[in-house]
Amino acid sequence: MLRPTEVLVKSKVSTEEKYLFTVEQIFCFPVDIFYLNADGTSLMALTCDCPMVQPGPTLASTCGGGAFMLFMGLLEVFLRSQCDLEDPCGRTQYRRHMDAVYDFIVVGGGSAGSVVAARLSEVPEWRVLLLEAGFDEPTGAQVPSMFLNFIGSSIDWGYQTEPEPAACLGEKERKCYWPRGKVLGGTSVMNGMMYIRGSRKDYDDWASAGIEGWSYDDVLPYFLKSEHNKQVKEMDEGYHATGGPLTVAQFPYHPPLSYEIVKAGEELGYRQRDLNGAQHTGFAIAQTTNRNGSRLSVARAFLRPAKNRSNLHVMLNATVTRVLINQTTRQAYAVEVRNSYGGTETIFANNEIILSAGAVGSPQILQLSGVGDPDVLTRAGVRPVHNLPGVGRNLHNHVAHFLSFTVSDNNTTPLNWATAMEYLLFRDGLMSGTGISEVTAFINSKYANPAEDNPDLQLFFGGFLADCAKTGMVGERLDNGSRTIQIIPTVLHPKSRGRLEIRSADPFDYPKIYANYLTHPDDVKTLIEGIKFAIKLSETKALRRFGVKLDKTPVHGCEKIKFGCDAYWECAVRVQTGPENHQAGSCKMGPRGDPTSVVDNLLQVQGIDRLRVADASVMPSVPSGNTNAPTVMVGERAADFIKQRWLSTSPNLQPLTHGGLSNVLQASDTQQSPLWRWV
Repeated sequence: MLRPTEVLVKSKVSTEEKYLFTVEQIFCFPVDIFYLNADGTSLMALTCDCPMVQPGPTLASTCGGGAFMLFMGLLEVFLRSQCDLEDPCGRTQYRRHMDAVYDFIVVGGGSAGSVVAARLSEVPEWRVLLLEAGFDEPTGAQVPSMFLNFIGSSIDWGYQTEPEPAACLGEKERKCYWPRGKVLGGTSVMNGMMYIRGSRKDYDDWASAGIEGWSYDDVLPYFLKSEHNKQVKEMDEGYHATGGPLTVAQFPYHPPLSYEIVKAGEELGYRQRDLNGAQHTGFAIAQTTNRNGSRLSVARAFLRPAKNRSNLHVMLNATVTRVLINQTTRQAYAVEVRNSYGGTETIFANNEIILSAGAVGSPQILQLSGVGDPDVLTRAGVRPVHNLPGVGRNLHNHVAHFLSFTVSDNNTTPLNWATAMEYLLFRDGLMSGTGISEVTAFINSKYANPAEDNPDLQLFFGGFLADCAKTGMVGERLDNGSRTIQIIPTVLHPKSRGRLEIRSADPFDYPKIYANYLTHPDDVKTLIEGIKFAIKLSETKALRRFGVKLDKTPVHGCEKIKFGCDAYWECAVRVQTGPENHQAGSCKMGPRGDPTSVVDNLLQVQGIDRLRVADASVMPSVPSGNTNAPTVMVGERAADFIKQRWLSTSPNLQPLTHGGLSNVLQASDTQQSPLWRWV
C-alpha cells in the first residue's frame, strides 16, 4: 500500500518549483484514511464524514502502459481527495429497495430523465421514482481533459450497429461503435460538455411540420429555465439566463491554438459569435457545462440539489424490462424492473410513466412492452399490445470524418505532475479543458442557403489534450517534434435514416441497430464539401504559423484512387466513418394522424394514456449541433407538460416563484410556466 503523503513528498521535488504546497492544501481530510492499492485500480475514502466507495471505473483502469498507469492511479488518489470533485456528501442518495407505488416513474437518469425527476419532485406531495440502469458517475469523469477516457468502460453501454452497407467499411464486420452513458447522468458524464442549442430554423421546421408549441420562440424559455450562464454579459442579449441549475461557461484554460483556429475562420469570412445567440453561423471557443473547471453532468446539476427531498427516490443498477399496459383502458400502469439483486419487481404508477432511456433505450423498452410494429414484435417473440409502427424508425445521427494534421510542437505541455498539480490546486491548466476540442464552427457548404442561418456543417477539433499517454510514459512528447491534431467536418442535416428493432424478448439482449449511414448521396456530397473546407482552413496564415499540415497518408482501401479528388474522399468517408454521439428520432414526435410518429406534441405516446417519452428520441430531426442542451430542454418541457395536466385537477395548488426564475424572465422577456407547491 502507498500513502499519498509518501507520493507527494517524492513527486513535488521533481515538478516545477512554483508548485510548493503542503499536504493540507491538497487534501480536505486527514490523508491517513485514504489508500490506493498497489496496482492503482481500486481505492476507498472517507471524506466529509460520508463513506464513499468508488462508483465505476478508475482512471488507472482506462489507461494502459506501465509508468503511466501508476501515474493515473496516483492522480486519482489526489482527485478523490478534492471535496468539490468527489462530493461524497452531495451525491444523490440512492435507495436499495423501492416502494410498491409511486405517483410518477421516470425510466433513465440521463440528460432528460434527471431533469424530469428533479422537476416533478418540486411538488412535495408527488412521490417520484427515478430508475437508472447504471451507477453513480466516477470521480475521474469530473476532469474535463479525461472526457474520452470512459468510452468503452463499464459506464458505457457500448452499442454496435449491424453491418453497415455504405459506411464504417474499415471497421470489424462493418459495425459502427455507439458509446452511450450507462450511468446516472447518462452521456452527459462522458461527452465533450459543449453547450450548443441548434439553430432557430431547426425548431421552426418542427413547428412547420405541424408540431404545435415547438417553434424556436416556444422552446427558448426552456433553454433559459435551466441555464446559469457565468458569462452572460459577454453573450448576445436576450438569449441567456442566470439562476438555473445548469452552469454554462467556457473552460478556464485555452490552448493557444484555440485562438488561432478562430482567427483562421475569420480569414475565411466567418466571424466569432455566440453560437447560442442571434446567429448560428460562425466560429467560437464554445461554452460548456462545466463548473469551476470540472464537468457538470445533468445529474450533478439537477439531482444533487434535490437529494434531501423525501419524495424523490433514486434507484441505481435497476433495469426496466417493460412497461405494463392495460389493453382495455389503454393506460400504462406499472413497470417491471430487474433490481441490483437480480430479482424482478413490479412497481406501480398512480399517474404516469416517463421513458427517458435515450434514442436506443426508449424504443427498445416500448417494443419489449408490445408497442411498435406488430411484425417486428412477433419476430422477436413479443406479443403485440399496440400497433405503432414508427417505434424505432427515423433513427438518425450526425456523421463525420476525421482528418489528421501535423502541428509544430510549440507551446505544448505534456500531462505530468506539474500540470496535475496546477489542476488540483487552482482548477486551471491543461486538465481544466478539452484542448482544442473546445473550439467549434458552423459553416455553409455550397448546398446550404446562407440567408437561412441554418449551416449544414459543423467542424469539431481534437488535440492538445491531457489524457492517456500513447507510449505509457509520463510527460510524453512525439519524437519528431510535432504532434497530431484532427479537424472533423460533420453533416448536420443527414438525410439517411435508420431503424432499431429488438433482437428478442430478452431485455438484456442488445437491439439490432441499422444506422444506414451515408446511404443518401446528399450526405456524402455535403461531407466532402466539409473536408475541402477543413483543408482550406489548415492553409490559412493563422494555422500555417503553427505548421499545420494535412497528413496525406492514404486511407487503407483507397490507395488506388488519386488522393484529394472527390472519388478518393467518398472512399475515405465510407471506410473511416465517424458517427457522432447525437443519436435522435427513434420515437419521433409528430402531429396526431402522422402514421410515422410515436409521440404527440405533449410527448404522450400515441394511443396510450399515462405514458410519455422525453429524450432525444422524440426529436423529429436532430438539431444543428451537440444534443445535450436540446435534450435538457426536452426534459424541462416534459416536466411542465406533466405539471400542467396533473396540477390542473388539484384545487389545492398555487404557483410558487422559483429561485432564479426572475432572472430568466428578465433575460428572455418571455412568460415562464410556473413551478408549484401544496398549500
